[in-house]
Amino acid sequence: MRITGGSARGQIIKTLPGLLVRPTTDRVREAIFSMLAAMSTGWERGLDLFAGSGALGLEALSRGMDWIDFVDQNRRCCQIIKQNLAKTGFIDKGHVYCCPAMKAIGLLENAYDLVFMDPPYADTHLGEVITCLARSGLVSDNTLVTVSHASRSRLLTRYENMERIKEKKYGDTCISIYQKEGTS
Repeated sequence: MRITGGSARGQIIKTLPGLLVRPTTDRVREAIFSMLAAMSTGWERGLDLFAGSGALGLEALSRGMDWIDFVDQNRRCCQIIKQNLAKTGFIDKGHVYCCPAMKAIGLLENAYDLVFMDPPYADTHLGEVITCLARSGLVSDNTLVTVSHASRSRLLTRYENMERIKEKKYGDTCISIYQKEGTS
């Protein structure tokens, strides 16, 4: 897997071997950042929930984001994210929280410009996590929340005060982007 754009473009990053983690493909990451660039720019802080290898957060750092908080509950994934941060030269631009997403949402305090969520497709609690995120102080009026999910798993058009403002399908992957109502 490679970083697809920005200062670290072309660098290969490590992923967890086996079937436990489904890394976001290069094509889907390119599509996510293309959609986001058309909506807004100038992001400073990001949150990568269900980070896995950290590919989405690393991609954001490579494209100019100042800081990313990475969250994954798998200790091996957390180690790989730290290795990838060091390899790409972004070790001082991120922090890794090795805990479940719901715990991180309760632990973290400041609002983010971008939130990436790329949970396992079999995760049956995704709606609860999005609702919890919507209720938290981590989402401001300008925050864009990007959720990667299985195309066959439909998400709601609204979670609390966040509404879906864009949705695109790429094979078995669907990208849904949310923002607080009335701010798009």
